[in-house]
Amino acid sequence: MLAPEEVLSQNPTVTARILVADDDPKHAQLIRLYLEREGHQVLTVGDGRAALEQARARRPDLVVLDVMMPLVDGLDVCRILRAESNVAILLVTARSSENDMLLGLDIGADDYLAKPVSPRELTARVRALLRRTGAADGPSPVLRVGDLEIDAGRFEVRVGGVPVNLTAKEFGIVELLAREPGRVFTRGQIIDKTFGFEQEVSERTVDAHVVNLRRKIEANPAEPRYVQTVYGRGYRMAEQ
Repeated sequence: MLAPEEVLSQNPTVTARILVADDDPKHAQLIRLYLEREGHQVLTVGDGRAALEQARARRPDLVVLDVMMPLVDGLDVCRILRAESNVAILLVTARSSENDMLLGLDIGADDYLAKPVSPRELTARVRALLRRTGAADGPSPVLRVGDLEIDAGRFEVRVGGVPVNLTAKEFGIVELLAREPGRVFTRGQIIDKTFGFEQEVSERTVDAHVVNLRRKIEANPAEPRYVQTVYGRGYRMAEQ
């Protein structure tokens, strides 16, 4: 296994810093090569403890995280990182049931990819996550609805001036709704516009993200002020 410093890309056209945590050296190397072709700076580690240490030290824009790892498993790493930062997290695992996917999303993952992994699909998902988090984009205007502020350039949401930690998917949903307050978006439209090319995202997944989003931005999630349900249709941002 190469030391972390030995696998840092020297590509001068880097667009993002990515941490790949996988205990299979060949798989990690393959992912690294594909991501470096995209112009990213890539660091690889082989266990969960090293993933936490490097994520804290290097502050990556995105983490590709294998679930089955020694010392600290990927789900625990995901849970800890999400409590500490807004870093985009892509889980990679052999567990491919819907319940496994929803568990990963519930603890803070932004996306979920089942093995065997297609490197081309993984790089496409990385591109989509980086677009949604704003890591590869220029400055964007701040959207305001009441005392809710969505700053896409900083990948930051504030309520009454206080920053709120959102996952990339939660941010994507609230940004989509806030761009057109009052417009009702169906769950299918939210999937198309927020989840990009992913083809097997269920409406339950959208609902799970909305529940988590409301917990973070609403004073009373049971009576949402911002993200409102339109029964039989979907969701909208309140007009204020």
